Amino acid sequence: MALKKSSEIITVGFSLAESAPNTFTQGRVDLQLNPLDQEVFVVVAVDLDPTAPDCITATNTEVKASLSSTSRATFGNLNDPSVLANAVYNIRTDGISHVAIQRTSIDSPPAALDYIAIIATNDFFIQLEGFNNVGGKDLFGRLWGYRARADAATYAALVQSEVLSS
Repeated sequence: MALKKSSEIITVGFSLAESAPNTFTQGRVDLQLNPLDQEVFVVVAVDLDPTAPDCITATNTEVKASLSSTSRATFGNLNDPSVLANAVYNIRTDGISHVAIQRTSIDSPPAALDYIAIIATNDFFIQLEGFNNVGGKDLFGRLWGYRARADAATYAALVQSEVLSS
């Protein structure tokens, strides 16, 4: 793959508020890539920080968040090709006691990867959805990466792969 790095590490911060409690909500974040120069964004890390679910007596609650390179109609799991990261926070109860469970895609060490994904189109998408919460939830996050230029064949393959995975 022929990529030529054209910037240092860039940090992109983002946030998203649920449109209504327990409602799937998606936001779009523009990377302002230049397709005429076959510019791509090489992702080296992602951090998703959704707000905690409500603690309600005798009720299981949850907040799920994901980040993907393409638009989605549902929360994304890591087995979906366009999903780069996700986070799930649960509060489980038996009616007497509560247990909070947190799981993020960063739970596994990244080993010695040069990057975790390449975004070839101008934007990425963030998704948020609560379950059994009284109030709407929020997602805060950060994406780290750098701009690079791809040769024509690589750029065409990356764009086609990204579009077909949506």
